[in-house]
Amino acid sequence: MNRPVRRHIVSYLLLLPSLIGVCCFLLVPIAVVLWLSVHSWNLLGPVTFNGFDNWRSVLTDRRFGHSILVTLMLTALVVPVQTVLGFGIAALLAGRGRGGSVLRVAYALPWMCAPVAVGVLWQWLFAPTGGAVNAVLGRRIEWLSEPALALPAVALTSVWLNVGYVALFFVAGLRAIPGEILDAGALDGAVGLRRVRYLVLPLLRPTMFFVLVTGVLSAFQTFDSVYALTRGGPDHRTEVVGMRLYSEAFEAAHPGRAAVMAVVVFAVMFVITVVQHRYFRDRTSYEY
Repeated sequence: MNRPVRRHIVSYLLLLPSLIGVCCFLLVPIAVVLWLSVHSWNLLGPVTFNGFDNWRSVLTDRRFGHSILVTLMLTALVVPVQTVLGFGIAALLAGRGRGGSVLRVAYALPWMCAPVAVGVLWQWLFAPTGGAVNAVLGRRIEWLSEPALALPAVALTSVWLNVGYVALFFVAGLRAIPGEILDAGALDGAVGLRRVRYLVLPLLRPTMFFVLVTGVLSAFQTFDSVYALTRGGPDHRTEVVGMRLYSEAFEAAHPGRAAVMAVVVFAVMFVITVVQHRYFRDRTSYEY
């Protein structure tokens, strides 16, 4: 066996553990979801093929459409706010002074907590009687049971959970900007907000693209905190698509319909990601 062939064999053997992981935890689940989407099963009885009946029932299900709309509204509330706040925090933490690393860890701690634990914490904070938020405001407000306030309250929880994670990426992006570029811009009058608009933000577009894509994907996968906070209520106002999937698969025992919903959600996230990629593709420079 000659050396090039032996080298290729060794390379593929080194990649084999990762390939096994990709197959077992990515490709096989996708295949199972697609298979389930054309079968009927109640989690206990036999599995039967039903063609596209699951697809027809899901695509005409108004409650599923409502859950997608709720998820889009949650995404529209969460992603812009956490991006702006994350950038503002990063601008304060990007310096290399003492205490900066401690603050960065402190801001990232919520993101490292279990979402269910965060949901329970904020359920106590939003409690109408004895809750910390109402105690500070001096008023009794039904944050989680009032239909108009429930989704903003859930959005606030998601922002608090993720803003530190977003800030860390912006800190890395800000530190990667060469000081020579900023100094040259200052000589040309790019100071203050002009510096941020014409220098910093254009150079942060790769980071911005990553933050926005991961933020949208994270918002679409929200489940744990919503389940702990509101269980999808009141009046299905916070029933995000993750809650709808869980309810359909395990409470109604219709995993076939849940599989169709998962495929539809994947398609929606794929389209949004492609749109974001096309927007940033011609506006992003990865080399300074």
